Amino acid sequence: MTDLSGKHILLGVSGGIAAYKLPNLVRLFKKAGAEVQVVMTKSASQFVSPLTLATLSGRSVLTEIFPDSTSTPPTWTAHIHLGEWADCFVIAPATANTIAKLASGFSDEMLSVCYLTMRPNKPKLIFPSMDGEMFDAPAVQRNLNLLQHEGCLIIEPEIGELASGLIGKGRLPEPETIFQHVADALVPKEKTLVGKQVVVTAGATREKIDGVRFISNYASGKMGFALAEVAAELGAEVMLITGRTHLPTPPKVNRIEVESAEEMFQAARRYFETLDVFIAAAAVADYRPAEVYDGKLKKSSESLTLHLVKNPDILLEFGKQKKAHQLSIGFALEIQDALDNAKAKLVVKNCDMIALNHAHEAGAGFEVDTNRLTLIFRDGTVEQLPLQTKRMAAKTIFEKANFFFQKSSLTFTRQ
Repeated sequence: MTDLSGKHILLGVSGGIAAYKLPNLVRLFKKAGAEVQVVMTKSASQFVSPLTLATLSGRSVLTEIFPDSTSTPPTWTAHIHLGEWADCFVIAPATANTIAKLASGFSDEMLSVCYLTMRPNKPKLIFPSMDGEMFDAPAVQRNLNLLQHEGCLIIEPEIGELASGLIGKGRLPEPETIFQHVADALVPKEKTLVGKQVVVTAGATREKIDGVRFISNYASGKMGFALAEVAAELGAEVMLITGRTHLPTPPKVNRIEVESAEEMFQAARRYFETLDVFIAAAAVADYRPAEVYDGKLKKSSESLTLHLVKNPDILLEFGKQKKAHQLSIGFALEIQDALDNAKAKLVVKNCDMIALNHAHEAGAGFEVDTNRLTLIFRDGTVEQLPLQTKRMAAKTIFEKANFFFQKSSLTFTRQ
């Protein structure tokens, strides 16, 4: 657990069912050495007891802007002092109503007025939590975009079971995940990849059949984009080679957009000699049509036979020429005999690490924001990671990789 000794955390709680998770979050902050001041909306007390949060934090929970003008010292200026006292403001859960108030500059309760008094150089982390349809509503997205533009860190809700009984996006992350996001914002990151070049492949390739049809898969690119984002945060020069996707380019990442496996291979091979870390997270088509029809292929019979030929194996080709100082990390999406297949892939493709996940596991694989990975290292070590956001999984991959590579004298430092 990250040491947060001496840190002051202002924790804003709004009225969502997910507020029941907050006592455990306060425990984690206190265990890490932080001081915690809870401010709540009136409706939040319907879901979690102010007395519980006060007992765990060791501080009275504040709801009203002017709670007690007769106290010594008076508390009617507490909202101003808290803006100076706090090292960061964490709002979890953040309901649609609270998000709207923050975006509009309302200051009619302790939580919203504290948001306005926070010093501009202090991080503000907002964890939206609500039904998925509410989260995707244009008004909510507009407000979140505005808050992000003003410097807030917006952590998207996770996918899972909701209070409505539906399954979808809207869940507040678990306290451990929230803690890690806050720790990342408060504790300077060690720039372990400064001066290094990291190449990441991401997304799905498309193999043309004719002018309007192609062979592809369900990969969204989210895992690869998360890896590229984290690598850039660690100080690397990042080249992100991606198939077609609507995902925004992460900050300080160089994006190269390709379509086919052959195009991705040609883009990646340009860096084979110079890169320090190669991460093959793309879902590359193994085969492509031998012949691409001009125009649109018309229906002319009851059946159609496509002759497919093998695509270049990008990870295998890099593995054939990989130098001692270069690191190779691959991904394996499996359905049956998963661990055995992933271990074989690590050997055949000369990888230093393989990240294994299962195609049909809930919350993992394609088109979701979370992943549950099993990391397999060259020395035979196997480590199962918990279900977590793909960004958190990306952070863990770099942390674990650095640890195991140092053990085997393969480090992020160029030899």
